[in-house]
Amino acid sequence: MAQDGFPADRGMAFAAQFAGVYLNFNPEDADSRSRKLAAFLAEGMDPQLGWDGFGQLSAVAIQPYDIEATDANNAVVGVAFQSGPRRLMLSVPIYYSGADGGERFVVSGRPAILPAPAPAELPQVAEPETDEAAAAELKPQLEGFFKDYASGDAAGLQRYVAAGRTLPSFGGAFTFAELKEVVVPVGGATRDIQAVVVWVVPNGEIPATPNATDPAAVGARLEQAYRLTVEKQGDKWFVADIRGAGRVVG
Repeated sequence: MAQDGFPADRGMAFAAQFAGVYLNFNPEDADSRSRKLAAFLAEGMDPQLGWDGFGQLSAVAIQPYDIEATDANNAVVGVAFQSGPRRLMLSVPIYYSGADGGERFVVSGRPAILPAPAPAELPQVAEPETDEAAAAELKPQLEGFFKDYASGDAAGLQRYVAAGRTLPSFGGAFTFAELKEVVVPVGGATRDIQAVVVWVVPNGEIPATPNATDPAAVGARLEQAYRLTVEKQGDKWFVADIRGAGRVVG
């Protein structure tokens, strides 16, 4: 909960930057860590902020999560992070000097690592009534669309796009491998459908070799779910829009 007068966005950014230093340590970098922490700590605080100089910890995916301001100068910021397989939270107390003090922040006490909230329970939803005949009509059109959508063949792609529309492409960043699933609800000439597509992801500078024995030489296969608006013009379907699918297909 934000408090009037406390700049929540800047306070959360300050705490997240601090967490990036605090949550990563090993004995070889102890001196460097203490110098970096000095930019966040109040005068007289332990330069290692409670670390004894042994062992190591590493954190990634560090993001500000929430803030609880107790008044216009003091707050506790929650920062989410990942350490190994665990998702955790760091609680960081901070002080804001206000306009008279130069609008600066400082860590005002010892942080606390806490468990992160568990994933939310995802309720089941009824599967939509599907139009199998329309799905059969759409599948070859969508296979051609996704092939050119991946390769960046602008002229080829336009053959599958609704009249008056243009869509950007991946320009060769991926290769189309498979249209794994198409879900087409019952409806009229314009429908929102869902599709699961398998892309081949290039492996850096190494050309992908489908049957190679070396995993480093094989392009990764990655399933992605999309929501498309399609329009029937004459006897064919065309893509008018494409975006992320949202909930699980099917």
